[in-house]
Amino acid sequence: MKELQYLNKYFIKYKYSFLIGIITTIVAQIFSLFTPKLISKSFKAIEDFSKQNSVDSSLIQKELIHNILLIIATTIIAGFLTFLMRQTLIVMSRHIEFDVKNEVFRQYENLSQNFYKQNRTGDLMNRISEDVGKVRMYVGPAVMYTINTFIRFAIVIVYMYNVSPRLTLYSLLPLPILSYIIFKLSSEINKRSTIFQQYLSKVSSFTQEVFSGIRVIKAYSLENQYQNNLVELSEESKTKSLHLAKVQSLFGPLMLALIGVSNLVVIYFGGMMYINGTIQSIGTIAEFILYINMLTWPVASLGWVSSMVQEAEASQKRINEFLKIQPDIQNNHAEKSIIDGSIEFKNVSFVYDDTHITALKNLSFSIKKGETLAILGKTGSGKSSILSLISRLYDVTEGEILIDGQPINQINLYDLRNSIGIVPQDAFLFSDSISNNIKFGKETATTEEVQAAAKKAVVHDNIMQFNKAYETILGERGITISGGQKQRVSIARAIIKNAPILLLDDCLSAVDTETEETILNNLLTFCKDKTTIIVSHRVSSAKNADQIIILDEGKIIQQGSHNQLINEKGYYAELYLKQLSEKELS
Repeated sequence: MKELQYLNKYFIKYKYSFLIGIITTIVAQIFSLFTPKLISKSFKAIEDFSKQNSVDSSLIQKELIHNILLIIATTIIAGFLTFLMRQTLIVMSRHIEFDVKNEVFRQYENLSQNFYKQNRTGDLMNRISEDVGKVRMYVGPAVMYTINTFIRFAIVIVYMYNVSPRLTLYSLLPLPILSYIIFKLSSEINKRSTIFQQYLSKVSSFTQEVFSGIRVIKAYSLENQYQNNLVELSEESKTKSLHLAKVQSLFGPLMLALIGVSNLVVIYFGGMMYINGTIQSIGTIAEFILYINMLTWPVASLGWVSSMVQEAEASQKRINEFLKIQPDIQNNHAEKSIIDGSIEFKNVSFVYDDTHITALKNLSFSIKKGETLAILGKTGSGKSSILSLISRLYDVTEGEILIDGQPINQINLYDLRNSIGIVPQDAFLFSDSISNNIKFGKETATTEEVQAAAKKAVVHDNIMQFNKAYETILGERGITISGGQKQRVSIARAIIKNAPILLLDDCLSAVDTETEETILNNLLTFCKDKTTIIVSHRVSSAKNADQIIILDEGKIIQQGSHNQLINEKGYYAELYLKQLSEKELS
């Protein structure tokens, strides 16, 4: 139960619902206990009538009818109160489920890039769905039935003891055996439930990756291989599930068997006590049998409840594992920050924690507000790492980054990111309309603003050719449109944000040179008062920049304007001549 203690804060949050549920349960149990008493009273009346023939039978009939009506009335009241109990406690569990899912999702949003490199998407999805669902079963049905069981036990045993302490003792003899069995089975369920949840996550992760990479799998004709892999993984998961089910299935029969033994004990010892005159009425035996049967479901549910608790414990442990992780990137400045856009790197070095690859080495440069910087270099030279550091997806290993003269880690993280419009190398679009994908940069944007941004990104004409134009729903990750169109929609998203800093990470690689030229000319006007950084492999994307830096293995090997760099020997001049000749040949 140690892991489940994390949920206590939610019980405190919904304490009034919790208390109302407990009170309702107590009152419902009290009303439900009228039935055994009234039946015992009816039996005694019949016994008295059989012993005294002089008693008017109509009086006995009236008493029996009166008792039957009371039984019906109290049963209806108890049933209604039980309904209220379920409405209160189960609804509370749904609120807690909502809160837990939101907490998990917020943690997902706050966790750093390293976390997502080390964890598989399918596993994370399983934790926020399957695992949270198991936890809800604990805070809802498990808690409700536990409360119901303990209250019923407490009240029923008090009633039984007042009637006959000796018969109560006899009828409760099987309970220690029951407790021991529950303890042993619960431990085994906890162990097997943890293993099963781990395999369930493996299946979710595998299928998620297959669905995401289905085009590659089909292209390489690997369907049968992946089908066999899934069958093998599913078989392992099924085996673990059956191991868990076998243990869980023992609870019901064992509980019912022990209740049956208790009934036999009551009949035997109660009968002997009636013969000996220790109890005065056969109705007492009937009353005790009803009490024992009233305990049947609570006792039988102990197994089910114990199983739910153990599964929830295993699930909450998996959730707690990452809820306790502190994000690498912290917001160190709570006050609002105003960003103008000047950027300076001072002797910056950066090493990726997961791979230990040194991406940048003692890097220094500066950009003033309204200037454009182009970064070129070979693949793996550290170009994208610079953009990741500016948006604080990572923190520097050594050195310092200044934004408007302030250390970047002393600027409000959310204001910093809100001041940046970024077009990533791998354009990601959501399964939504094209309009909403562009509005992702500005949710309150009007139709005119969306279209204006699309025109600057030279994608408006393409969009208008679709049947539903801007309301066209894209497939997952924008799979229904071409790579160049995805890049341009992503550019439109950054344009509409109108942020003081614009980061373009090789975002024109999938468009032709003519379209690229048009987009760059549009950006020249749009970015005249913005700080812009363009990462590219093309000289055509860099030539109009105020300054250009060439990276090689994380170091600046060339720096200057286009005219300066083409007139000196080096990477830039060679790249320029090569791309110029390719353009002439095409």
